[in-house]
Amino acid sequence: MAESHKQSRKLKISIAVSIILSVSIILLILYFTLDAATFQQLATVPVRYEFFVAAVCFNALFWLFWALRMKILAQAADPKLRLGYWESTKIVLANQFLAGITPSMAGGEPVRVYLLNKDGLSVGGATAVVLGERLIDAIIILVSVPLAFFIIRPYLSYYPVSFTLFGVHIEFDVIMFALFTGIAFFLLCIILLAYAIKNPEKVKRLLCRVSGWIGRRSKKKTESKLITRIGHEVDNFHDGIVYFLTKGKKSFLLATGCTVLMWCSGFMIGSMLLLGLGLPPFFAESFAAEILLTLITMIPLTPGSSGVSELSIAGFYSLLINSVPNSSFLIGVFVILFRFITYHMNVLTGAVFQYRIFKSLTSLSLDAIEKKEEKPLCK
Repeated sequence: MAESHKQSRKLKISIAVSIILSVSIILLILYFTLDAATFQQLATVPVRYEFFVAAVCFNALFWLFWALRMKILAQAADPKLRLGYWESTKIVLANQFLAGITPSMAGGEPVRVYLLNKDGLSVGGATAVVLGERLIDAIIILVSVPLAFFIIRPYLSYYPVSFTLFGVHIEFDVIMFALFTGIAFFLLCIILLAYAIKNPEKVKRLLCRVSGWIGRRSKKKTESKLITRIGHEVDNFHDGIVYFLTKGKKSFLLATGCTVLMWCSGFMIGSMLLLGLGLPPFFAESFAAEILLTLITMIPLTPGSSGVSELSIAGFYSLLINSVPNSSFLIGVFVILFRFITYHMNVLTGAVFQYRIFKSLTSLSLDAIEKKEEKPLCK
């Protein structure tokens, strides 16, 4: 009970931090981009509300293609599984809440694993599906980065940060540093995932060592039990991923196609908002900006990447908006609209579906996954 209360408290803190950071940064952006004269300028903007509706529809399409991808991978992992499309959609929507208040959207993964398991997929199979999704996302984003960088590079300014450390003068470009940090993080995740696929026995031995280390230093055995429980599913996960990359290649390719359509839908949102504000759509540049934004916001810095996302959106899209004469006052408005549709709308929708399924917004954990008694992993 105490552990559940502690976890609930941590989630509430994450919710508060993500909301406070997001709102604070948006207010700062508005403070520096709006003044008395700006409101008069806003009254002259030829607003096209149909494009705002289109942006919302593209965000919904993002969810629907995600649900289709999950359904394809889940049925490939277990051909006997009968996962309905609406059920898959509910899983995607329910995962949006915890994904939106945790770094790198990591909180949504236990939700998807739990609900897929509840619908009849083994925990190992569900884990393979969820990490398979991450693998496809990472491959597509990383493949797209060079092209995105090539498209957006002419718009980028140099934002140097310099300091002296141990007598050595260090200077670097903030934007380049953020981009290369994001690339390095993605590559590290892919390397770790490939290692887990190739060496499942070594991963299990590592989990055993970690489990024993925690067990010796903790009065409570919940962490140790959790690691042991996950260890039992390493083989299932390994088999699932190997199946996707061998016998299940057709399903993996179909899921990759869905992922391309999913991200294309999401990347249309920026252009729709630009059109809604009476600006050119900058289709190629907007796609490039959103690819790089995705890369940056996946770095686990703040809950829901709040603060980081708003600043990154303002940074990239100000390059495009400022290229249109007398339009800089629209940057703050654009950030509000973009963040509302791509973040707040997701979190609110996720909160509704998570509450309907779990009757709570803060009580879900991996401990909710019921497991049958199995032989001890660590001998």
